[in-house]
Amino acid sequence: MNTEESVIHVVCEVLQIPERVSNMNQSTELLGAIPEFDSMAVVSIITGLEDAFDIFIEDDEIDASMFETVGTLTKFMDQKLV
Repeated sequence: MNTEESVIHVVCEVLQIPERVSNMNQSTELLGAIPEFDSMAVVSIITGLEDAFDIFIEDDEIDASMFETVGTLTKFMDQKLV
């Protein structure tokens, strides 16, 4: 599984929307576009990403722009994994 596929998997698992996995790609809008993706979900998604990628995300690394699309979230994760 590549980074984008892993990010999509975490997002869909956390939001409990597995039926949308096949419809998601880099341009899929997240925060503000998916009703289940609210401020509480952000915390759960961060935790899910930390677990899935075995990393730690610092509070000062987090901003709303990273949750705009699947692509922006994937780009953030790719930068964390370098």
